[in-house]
Amino acid sequence: MMTDPALILIGALQPADWEAVRAVYLEGIATGEATFETEAPSWEQWAEGDLAHSRLAARQASEVVGWAALSPVSRRRAYCGVAEVSIYVRAAQRGRGIGTRLLRALIDSSEKNGIWTLQGATFGQNVASLKLQQACGFRIVGRRERIGQHHGLWRDSVLTERRSRIVGC
Repeated sequence: MMTDPALILIGALQPADWEAVRAVYLEGIATGEATFETEAPSWEQWAEGDLAHSRLAARQASEVVGWAALSPVSRRRAYCGVAEVSIYVRAAQRGRGIGTRLLRALIDSSEKNGIWTLQGATFGQNVASLKLQQACGFRIVGRRERIGQHHGLWRDSVLTERRSRIVGC
């Protein structure tokens, strides 16, 4: 199904969206390129780890075609303005600008909520995600080699960050 990105609306992700969000997440998990996770958690487990103020859904009509969320990188007060980015787009909709719109909206939401640094930890093979991040102002700050095993293979993680020009200046 072809989607005109102009017909996609970005808004708050609601608990009622979870089954659709979970389905998109499972598609990302199935690629083997998006996450170390091998299954999607329950809504309660997932929501517990994210910042409620910056959970976004991309919708075409009422169908969720992508989502984005932030999770804190630490519980320590010094890092209260630092969050890790997660973005997933339905497989059939990838490459159509939805990820870019989600990430830009997530950046806006993060800044409205006092986040001064966004960071990503992306498999090195996930070139599309790294390009998306760089197009939205993230820079590569390092690589953690063989940081974890995924399906029995050691994987590297490319670290990216974006510093706000508004918050914390």
